Amino acid sequence: MSEPTPRDVMEYDVVTVGAGPAGLAFAIRLKQLKPDIRVCVIEKASTIGAQILSGAVIEPQPLNELLPEWGKNPPPICVPVTEDEFWFLPDQARAIKSPITPPQMHNHGNFIVSLGALCAWLAPQAEALGVEIYPGFAASEPLFGDGGAVCGVRIGDMGVAKDGKHKPGYTQGIDILAPITILAEGCRGHLSKQLIAKYQLDADSDPQTYGIGIKELWQVPAGRTTPGKVMHTVGWPMDNATYGGSFLYHLDNDRIAIGFVTGLDYSDALLSPFEAFQQLKNHPHIKPLLDGGSLVSAGARAIVEGGYQSLPKVEMPGAMLIGDSAGLLNVPKIKGTHQAIRSGMLAAEHVVAANSPTGWDAKLRGSAVMSELKKVRNIRPGFNKGLWLGLANAGWETLTLGLSPWTLKNHADWSSLKKVAPSETVAEDQKRLGYIERTLAPRDRLASVYFAATEHDEDQPVHLHVADTDVCVTKCASEYQNPCTRFCPAGVYEIVADESTQAGKRLQINAANCVHCKTCDIKDPYQIITWVTPEGGSGPNYQNL
Repeated sequence: MSEPTPRDVMEYDVVTVGAGPAGLAFAIRLKQLKPDIRVCVIEKASTIGAQILSGAVIEPQPLNELLPEWGKNPPPICVPVTEDEFWFLPDQARAIKSPITPPQMHNHGNFIVSLGALCAWLAPQAEALGVEIYPGFAASEPLFGDGGAVCGVRIGDMGVAKDGKHKPGYTQGIDILAPITILAEGCRGHLSKQLIAKYQLDADSDPQTYGIGIKELWQVPAGRTTPGKVMHTVGWPMDNATYGGSFLYHLDNDRIAIGFVTGLDYSDALLSPFEAFQQLKNHPHIKPLLDGGSLVSAGARAIVEGGYQSLPKVEMPGAMLIGDSAGLLNVPKIKGTHQAIRSGMLAAEHVVAANSPTGWDAKLRGSAVMSELKKVRNIRPGFNKGLWLGLANAGWETLTLGLSPWTLKNHADWSSLKKVAPSETVAEDQKRLGYIERTLAPRDRLASVYFAATEHDEDQPVHLHVADTDVCVTKCASEYQNPCTRFCPAGVYEIVADESTQAGKRLQINAANCVHCKTCDIKDPYQIITWVTPEGGSGPNYQNL
């Protein structure tokens, strides 16, 4: 048997996994402080920003510190916020405007941006300082040194067929070695998940919790938008027991960014977050803004919501967690970009001072990043008791500046699903919630995938691993009616007839549809689905999301 071909190796002082706001801010700050340090940033998307999705309204203070002159040459979508509105939707027909905007949602001085476009704009700033950035490089696994410390990452092989054989264009992935690895993969990162488990970094924290955010960019008829206007809603189409709400941001050039976030701790196994979002768009308070317009781009991404009590230890031998890989999003603000940039800058300062991950956990916990999370730690878990108690608790926590002596606990999202009777149906569930006929695009999830411009080679290994597919057509079918067929926003999972099986049906995985949101990895009630990174460059190619 022939020996495997030795892999090519690239060596750096620091390797950063992920070209989001945290990873790029880290690399920029590191080169500002130590110009001769060798640092590279690898990104699984085909281009920088292509798989970044967020609302996004950003607080500019960390960016002001990182790049003081940024305002003279801002990113292509950057609209100063001019007004805030907060609405409650009691049902499918009514809308009630709140007389006050929750303090956490005051956006005076902030900017509406496309986070993907912001990252694409940040990348040249990093390259100008000497940072090497490699899009299309998917880090498939961490590498470990003789002492067990992380010593870099392995880039996934290219040109592998679904059956594991090498295709004519096969290229072996390289190993990128460095004394320090920075994990800036964003929410539910592929390597971060593995390393948190390996080093038991979450042993002293609550389970991490998440939401699923689905977003669309619309071009609407002239005269409908008020550039800089920010609107949020709570209520319908969610029931009072389910956490969720929408955002609607007025951009320039007659464009609107609209999205819907569903807390993945929901209990209704028949719920479809995608369908809830489409319902929201057809509410009479929203539909007139979009009707007659055209859908430009669409996508989905999990959002990390656990906050202060779910923060794992952020250092390990040879590696550090920053940004949403660590879980730094401020849920009441619905903002994480400023936290990501701030954590990246702090991590760079720590690397220069310590030349080691040791001490990073203490530095982050003693910083303004953690102080911000601590003040709002009880707001998101307060909604576990329902909308009204959640709003009352949020008001109390805001008035007391988060000085409550208690800390509410988080629980794993997958554990919250309630079993459903075989007689229960999705149609009855939608009728109960007051669903209405919808006419706006997209017509279904497959159409939405088209607007995500997602691309995977059909003949590559399936990157969604299900440990036991028999569970899907037996236990899960009887207990939950296969929620994966509803919680996935891209129609990846289907139960199809198959007379060759004992159950007469089987799970079909349409991996080419995947938009890399990670919802299945999070919400599967049996925790048998594992998302792994596909071939580099695969996945969505978002436009200005």
